[in-house]
Amino acid sequence: MGSEAMRVRRVVTGQAADGRSIFVSDEQVDAITFDLVPGTEFHRIWGSDGLVQLPTDGAHPSAPDYFPPAEGFRFALFTLGPERTSLPEDLDIEAALGALRRRLPGLVDVMEPDHPGMHTTDTVDVDLVLSGEVWLELDDGAEVHLRAGDCVVQNGTRHAWHNRTGEPCVIAVALIGARRGG
Repeated sequence: MGSEAMRVRRVVTGQAADGRSIFVSDEQVDAITFDLVPGTEFHRIWGSDGLVQLPTDGAHPSAPDYFPPAEGFRFALFTLGPERTSLPEDLDIEAALGALRRRLPGLVDVMEPDHPGMHTTDTVDVDLVLSGEVWLELDDGAEVHLRAGDCVVQNGTRHAWHNRTGEPCVIAVALIGARRGG
């Protein structure tokens, strides 16, 4: 992308032992970037692998995998760089895939090798385009063009994101764990 990663601040609240609402933390969330997908950033903001019990002290719950299990959720920002961004000529693909698997566990596992970017997850995804433009592709090449302010509710559908502009696209993503029937 050639520019500095987006700065994301996370403020977390909770309850003190006496029941008062308190600020628990106020910190920067570092972007997760990869040579394999230049211009793309992931900011993992918050999530849980289970049903959250309130009140909470605001401690960061366990959420190791990128996608949540059925009772879990994730909230993140996803910056999609332009598709025409080229990979570094000296890129070690195996090492780059390994880094992606380590830093965003489960993401590579859902990707279709024969259709780059296409994937299906057992989640309800609520996506809000914050800036830029993006095309959302579904089965049979069906697409919708989205701009800042547009939102999508994806119900476990097979899809891929495409940024066909020269500018990054930032999307706020809430992933809610679901169960697939049948």
